Amino acid sequence: MIAARDNFPKFTPEEYFAWEEQQLERHEYIDGEVYAMSGGTISHSEIALNFGSLLKIHLRGSGCKTLNSDARVKILESSHYVYPDVSVTCDERDKNTTQYIAYPCLVIEVLSSSTEAYDRGNKFKLYRRNPCLQEYVLVDAETMSIELFRKIDHNWSLIDYEQGSMVELASIKLTFPIEQVYEDIVFVPKNVAER
Repeated sequence: MIAARDNFPKFTPEEYFAWEEQQLERHEYIDGEVYAMSGGTISHSEIALNFGSLLKIHLRGSGCKTLNSDARVKILESSHYVYPDVSVTCDERDKNTTQYIAYPCLVIEVLSSSTEAYDRGNKFKLYRRNPCLQEYVLVDAETMSIELFRKIDHNWSLIDYEQGSMVELASIKLTFPIEQVYEDIVFVPKNVAER
């Protein structure tokens, strides 16, 4: 995420929606300011697509929506709008919205070096405001590793998954081998990837 320029005007949510429709890139909206979303790696894109496809197939016919990184999530009781890599909503209130969803039960972020601190910190803090959110998933793009935060009685517990693990998403009643998320991913050593 790249901060807005200092001389950039503050927007109302309505101005933000109209302005962003004219932009080539996506922007998150926090406290009236816009932040450009940086591009990701090929692995980042493949992992997000693998995860989204897995969820879409599982949820077919359920009435739930599986959304990719083009769909905004509104942070409840605020005027914040963010873009997760993958989100799922099964809430009736999100059935007819066109600009954003507000009641996801599951949010997935694929980590990158430029957004990892934000995804783990302030973004997760924003997502936790939503009483409907049951699980928050952080997927490593450089190693086979998934961190799943699950809300249990208003507290968040962490479950770590690695190669050979069966991942359980209780929010949508799905269990699958972690390898499905990493299908066709070739991990490149950091010193090679930076060239």
